[in-house]
Amino acid sequence: MKSKKKNASTIFRSPATGKTRYVRLGTIVERPATSNERRSNTRQQFEQRQRMRHSIALWKELKTCNPMFTEHKIAYNGFISLANRLPVVFVPCKGMLMYATLLVPGIPVSEGTIMEAKQQFGTVDGTAALVTNLRHKDLHPREDFLLYTAEQHVNNGYPWVTFKVRNVKRSEFIETEGFLALVDNDFSDEKKGWALVRVNGKRCSSQGIVTRCNYYEQFTTEEAMQVAVKSYGGLKKV
Repeated sequence: MKSKKKNASTIFRSPATGKTRYVRLGTIVERPATSNERRSNTRQQFEQRQRMRHSIALWKELKTCNPMFTEHKIAYNGFISLANRLPVVFVPCKGMLMYATLLVPGIPVSEGTIMEAKQQFGTVDGTAALVTNLRHKDLHPREDFLLYTAEQHVNNGYPWVTFKVRNVKRSEFIETEGFLALVDNDFSDEKKGWALVRVNGKRCSSQGIVTRCNYYEQFTTEEAMQVAVKSYGGLKKV
């Protein structure tokens, strides 16, 4: 005889509210997602928690642009999965830096099945450009383009990233050595990053931000890690 599962529950954790909701015997139960019990904190665990903290903070900014992550039912899940591959940045859990966001290369802005448009910086007739690997023959007649712009802001030592998105007309592309490029002196800005997303109906390409910005690097050092670790009470000795 097969045994019946009792007290089965489905758990939902909300980064926005910091609470956990779960369905138990048909009733929705809510409780704080935090605990007073000290968690195990090896270096590997600490780095993963720092990466998750930063990813969640970035998503709160990016989601206002309604990004497409078509390979997941929930866009947030798609973003977090891809953002988990970004460089880890270390910030303390106290003070103004605890909510900091940093412009790192590769921040995902979309995920889909259309062929990725590889992008790099260049110049066209002396003007800065975002050069792709696309040719006119690669484009679908009904294909559209979205250009995401990320910008690193710093105010009195507090850094945060904002995102915006706009439609790109085909007439904006300039052909250079057979490839399509967007040309604008703005692409020389070292505090910004861009990603050109290909869109066809409900399908899109997978794209991440390319940037010249290196401000984030000061938060990847061993010194930054030690400062952050100290604010959390230290690492577990193994």
